[in-house]
Amino acid sequence: MKDMRAARWWGVISLFIIVAISYVDRINLSILILDQGFLDHIGLTHDDRTRQGLLATAFMVGYGVSSFVLTPFCAALFGVRRSLVVGLLLWGAVSFLSPAMNSYGLLLASRILLGISEGPLYSLAGSYIKAHFQSHENGLPNSFVNMGTGLGLAVGYPLIGYLVAGHDWQTSFHVLGLINVAIGIPLVLAFIRMPRVDTGMPRPRSLGEAVGQVGQIVRGAMHTRYLVLVAVLSAAFFSYLWGSSNWLPAYLESRGFSLREMGWLASLPQYATVLAVLVGGIVIDRLPRRQVPLIFVGGSLGLALAIWLAIHMEDRYAAAYCLIAANFCWGLMSPAIPSTVQYCARPEHVASAYGVVNGTATLVAGFMPALMGAVIGWTSHSAGGGFVAGFGLLVGTQLVVMVCGLVLWLRERGQGADGASDARDRSARTA
Repeated sequence: MKDMRAARWWGVISLFIIVAISYVDRINLSILILDQGFLDHIGLTHDDRTRQGLLATAFMVGYGVSSFVLTPFCAALFGVRRSLVVGLLLWGAVSFLSPAMNSYGLLLASRILLGISEGPLYSLAGSYIKAHFQSHENGLPNSFVNMGTGLGLAVGYPLIGYLVAGHDWQTSFHVLGLINVAIGIPLVLAFIRMPRVDTGMPRPRSLGEAVGQVGQIVRGAMHTRYLVLVAVLSAAFFSYLWGSSNWLPAYLESRGFSLREMGWLASLPQYATVLAVLVGGIVIDRLPRRQVPLIFVGGSLGLALAIWLAIHMEDRYAAAYCLIAANFCWGLMSPAIPSTVQYCARPEHVASAYGVVNGTATLVAGFMPALMGAVIGWTSHSAGGGFVAGFGLLVGTQLVVMVCGLVLWLRERGQGADGASDARDRSARTA
């Protein structure tokens, strides 16, 4: 029994590393748009902020659609393990071949394909955690997986900067493609193990049975408690991540930081995220279930205040410190989203329910880089415009998170969810 409990954590650590790898893939273009050779290759100019932002949005659109469409098929047909292997093969191929895309349109298409291949990742991770951890102990494993977000961004900014400065922009794509295959796939094969029945239903023997199971999974997922509320909250929550992570290097450049300074300064907020995600997971496991939504209320208020201070600070280093504080507040909230979905959904519906939440969040949040780019470009010559106006949009997203978190907390109190959760946990432990 002790060996089995240890083995499940090796799976969590493997998912943490895979998530980190995926985030390096996602943000490499935020560094490359500062390289003139890359811009010339795809036919962009340095001040074309809207089309630069659309490159990130293209990825997120593919990612969001994939979360909706592919996730239930992955759950019914392939299972967690095989779905991850196929996904990593696709990520690696798309990344490695991206330098061959010699126009803006082709690169845009490759980003959509990359998003499609990565779409089911978090849903599959959620299924793994639901299968191996009870609701009273899922905060810490969720925090470990979500720490991959911060680590991927923290490592990704200086890594891509080093590869571009020391070699060329093409090398950055080639290295990322190889990392996906050489590190990710062996981890899945060695450590990701699922119970014999992943979805609570027998393995389909024909395409017709598979489609029928997918329909059952989707219908069941749509009955998950608070699904719409959590999806709206997640959309606003991830809008901060995608808006800030894609425009952070350019923002630091606008504040007068050099490319060398930019690498470590862009990484510091991400290390704060890693620490905060761990703290958030520990806090979740110690809070009564009905109090968990308060993490969203406090975290969003702290994040909004930190961003507001950052864009109004005249001292550039003080502004950078505020961005670190903002990411810490974001990280505190991060594990509460999958924990809430896993708590509210049935085991066989977790992947699809989280696919709905993640897909909705991604499709909405995916437009934030393009929207911020448009606002930055349109207001760049006006007082209080440019990056101040662009990053100001992020403050509004956190007000939405705060309201949704407050509503969720009030509903949980009204239903006496804490007592029901404790009863379920006691029943599961007795079984």
